[in-house]
Amino acid sequence: MRVMGIDYGDARVGVAVSDLLGITAQGVGTIKNKGLNGLVTDLKKLIDEYKPETVVIGLPRNMDGTEGFRADATYEFANRLKEECKVPVEYMDERLTTMGAARFLNTTNTRGKKRKDVIDTVSACLILESWLAKNKG
Repeated sequence: MRVMGIDYGDARVGVAVSDLLGITAQGVGTIKNKGLNGLVTDLKKLIDEYKPETVVIGLPRNMDGTEGFRADATYEFANRLKEECKVPVEYMDERLTTMGAARFLNTTNTRGKKRKDVIDTVSACLILESWLAKNKG
């Protein structure tokens, strides 16, 4: 059962996929978000390639657990992706994933442009790993 994880952002969107057994997450890359139409088209290509049974999208929440304006944009994106790609979508709380990704990149001494290029992909991996752990067995 392959699952795709997405870290949706205004500028960049990180993408990760699980292995076929649904145990581990691997980064696929980061897509520049140039608008919903282009983004969904780019993601459709990856969905057609990897054929995930489910797409997990990181849901931004405030630290108190409430949903803010970023959650509304994420729901709009997710609904469009469901319509266009005919794939089930689930959400995973993404609080602290960017901080976790930054911490990981600090330990690997990833800096500058390289860091900016991979932080969203690492965040997508963390979102997917959290979902996989929660849904194990």
